[in-house]
Amino acid sequence: MTLREKPVEILNKAVTSRGRIKIVLTPVGGTVFFLLIAVFFVLALLTDRYLEFPKLLPVTVNVAVSGPMLAVGLLLWLWSLLHFVKVKGTPVPFNPPPRLVAAGPYKYARNPMMTAVFILMFGLGTLLRSVSLVGIFTPLFILLNVIELKLIEEPELEKRLGSDYLEYKKRVPMFFPRLKP
Repeated sequence: MTLREKPVEILNKAVTSRGRIKIVLTPVGGTVFFLLIAVFFVLALLTDRYLEFPKLLPVTVNVAVSGPMLAVGLLLWLWSLLHFVKVKGTPVPFNPPPRLVAAGPYKYARNPMMTAVFILMFGLGTLLRSVSLVGIFTPLFILLNVIELKLIEEPELEKRLGSDYLEYKKRVPMFFPRLKP
């Protein structure tokens, strides 16, 4: 087993196990994810202050721009979550839905929940008028997520869900929906 295959195998064992491991890893995984986002926010705000970046937009404009982004991001996140909960899954990779979810927002993007998080981060960055959150840390967060998804989560999904996932992956883009499903 190669170094690249090891995290996929660990995730697959956690996902396919029953009982305690999922119960423990699900809240831990969720907490780590939200702490990572918080670290990105803190680093962005400290970077803005340390490098004395100007504020992103005038106050009146930033609320008008960030409000719709935050609303769309939150609604997309909730819609995506609802489709996971319907099939008894969570957004945490250690306790995903037991089968492929390809309805609702998942008809348009493989990771609409992450798309929603990205939109929320851009929206909060705009609301906070943070140049570094909008221009540096959110794009960096997106890049890290793409790498993690490509190297760990998607190979695990291919292993667990097989040809159904491979066909779905061919049809549906990762984050940004096409105009037609």
